[in-house]
Amino acid sequence: MILDGRAPGAIARAAQAIRAGELLGLPTETVYGLAADADNAQAIAKIFSAKGRPSDHPLIVHVLNEASVAHFAQAVPDFAHALMQAFWPGPLTLILPRRAGVAAAAAGGQNSIGLRCPSHPVAQALLLACQATVDDAGQPLVPVWGVAAPSANQFGRVSPTTAAHVQGEFGADLLILDGGPCEVGIESTIIDCTRGVPVLLRPGAITVEQVQRVCGLTVRLPGEMLAPDAPAPRASGTLESHYAPSAKVRLMDAPALQQALDVLGSELDKTTSQASTVGAGQSLSGPRIAVYARTPIRSRSAQVLIWRMPMDAAATAQQLFAVLRELDAQGVQLIWIETLPDTPEWDGVRDRLQRASAA
Repeated sequence: MILDGRAPGAIARAAQAIRAGELLGLPTETVYGLAADADNAQAIAKIFSAKGRPSDHPLIVHVLNEASVAHFAQAVPDFAHALMQAFWPGPLTLILPRRAGVAAAAAGGQNSIGLRCPSHPVAQALLLACQATVDDAGQPLVPVWGVAAPSANQFGRVSPTTAAHVQGEFGADLLILDGGPCEVGIESTIIDCTRGVPVLLRPGAITVEQVQRVCGLTVRLPGEMLAPDAPAPRASGTLESHYAPSAKVRLMDAPALQQALDVLGSELDKTTSQASTVGAGQSLSGPRIAVYARTPIRSRSAQVLIWRMPMDAAATAQQLFAVLRELDAQGVQLIWIETLPDTPEWDGVRDRLQRASAA
């Protein structure tokens, strides 16, 4: 069931579902999440089951503000405080030492935990309602200090950026708060703060340069040996293959892309014509290849669907997952995507496409 997240009573109903140990489709500025009480191990088990996600693959916990961090984190380094003050609410997740006895299931059993403060007003309203200590009748409530909310899709597949995407993944029985299309469109930047210096685990809309400018420290990469006896924590969205549509994704530069279309275009139409003549079982009437590119690409083949990519990294990030989902809905077998500029603002989109193409 989809509820308008701004409608009277919607937030109260959603908070009640969270307190009851149920799952909730939750809008954030990055992507829609599949949310549950981070301290309720049974509710967290429902997330892993619904997504088909390994239970040792940690979930990011969404909190109302920096004050809520103390419930989950054992310690917060000074540079992590600086990052919270600069980027929260916003698309930045910080990996921090976890307090013993809290959110162990959400953390995948690790002694660290990923925390984020989302900026979406519907998410903020839900988190505020979940922290209430009394109900409207003055009866006491146990506060929920944070909700674990991985992307609301089957594990490894394309993340959802609308309420309809979430319903398409999990059906009409799931309660979903509709907050409109996601503004950022790709998941948060993840910075590991457990090893004395910031370590980038996943790029996103907030760039390495922005993080370094705020905290005054060089951001390291996971492959750099900072402490051989302390391996990097597992984090969401860092598997080699992830964010993948059903169609096969291939990345190539514009000249190679155009050359491939020039070679294959007429052959695709010829194959379709022959299949129609002999009555092949599978319909080939729709496009078989989709192209997503900034450079103008030409093809006369009816089997090729061309979709223009924005020249701006933020605009591309905002529409990326919706485009991949739409191309899947068109039934294409291949998605050819132009490689991205090698500049920091494209790092988040590049990461998602590299993982999608590895599937």
